[in-house]
Amino acid sequence: METLKKIFNKSSILIPGVAIILGLLIGAIAMLAGGYNPILAYSSLLDKLFSTPYNMGEAVRAITPLIFTGLAVSFAFRTGLFNIGVEGQFVMGMTGATIIGVLLDLPWYIHAPLAIITGALFGGLWAAIAGYLKAKRGVNEVISSIMLNWIALFFSNFIIAKFLVEKGQQKSMPVHESAMVKIDWLIKLTDNARMHWGTIIALICIVVFYIVLWRTKQGYELRAVGHNPDAALYAGMNVKLTMVKSMFISGVFAGLGGVFEILGVFGNQTVMAASPGYGFDGIAVALLGGNTPIGVLLGAILFGGLSYGSAGMSFGAGVPPEVVRIVIGAVIFFVASHGLVKWFLKPFLNKRASKRKEAV
Repeated sequence: METLKKIFNKSSILIPGVAIILGLLIGAIAMLAGGYNPILAYSSLLDKLFSTPYNMGEAVRAITPLIFTGLAVSFAFRTGLFNIGVEGQFVMGMTGATIIGVLLDLPWYIHAPLAIITGALFGGLWAAIAGYLKAKRGVNEVISSIMLNWIALFFSNFIIAKFLVEKGQQKSMPVHESAMVKIDWLIKLTDNARMHWGTIIALICIVVFYIVLWRTKQGYELRAVGHNPDAALYAGMNVKLTMVKSMFISGVFAGLGGVFEILGVFGNQTVMAASPGYGFDGIAVALLGGNTPIGVLLGAILFGGLSYGSAGMSFGAGVPPEVVRIVIGAVIFFVASHGLVKWFLKPFLNKRASKRKEAV
């Protein structure tokens, strides 16, 4: 209980909340400057998100990969590492799931779990490369993981184009139905929105994140190494192995995000001209969530909701999608600028504190 209080204190909730409000205000100012009606724009955004069961389902679908990538970034950060290679690990997770989903034809109770596990391992092992280079060679994980992002993209394209491509197409052959993880009854309930079991697993991963880091010996070691590697080494911990473990676990989260995009949404993998972008969005989600599991969930809901709802702003109020990015960027700016938000709040907090003293 004390750990939960430390993670979810008043500051960790108040500052992001105020940052979101300030970000929305900045977005409104940007819309006014461009000649758009911010009230109509925000109401159109909400209408897009909640107007129909299909839109609600698709919004959840858009939020799901952001939970995975946000958890991946947050886990690494909590252990003293900055995993900016989540994008590549996400792509490798997609590739692992596609390989198993296309090449094997097994009963569903073997095929789907095997594809999920393989994709997760692909993501984890890809991240572990950066962890190994950091631990053994002292290579900064930011540099190595950025390079691995590009390698993952082109390596994945090579595998799809060489071994799995559908004749005459720039995409893989379809994944066998036995490997798909769609929730049929929920798809019908949401008017054919692309609902899948990945959303449930993403919520489970939030609990796993908390338990692993704050309720296990291994989690204590991961955090100790992140806080002070020298002290951890003096205490008898295997610092190098712990770094690799941390990156591996982070990569597993990212890989799972890619897995469910293939097995739950698209059913095949394209030869991509560019990365899907979920890994980089995950950095913003982790920052919005303060690198806490529940914070990541809320950050993913905000980020995914704004991104999906931007179509409503475009059609309902004529606002270009780029303005939504201004809103998101402004929110991230204020969340990152803790001092600025605290300065903004200081007069209100001081006034409240003085009233309490007078009451006493």
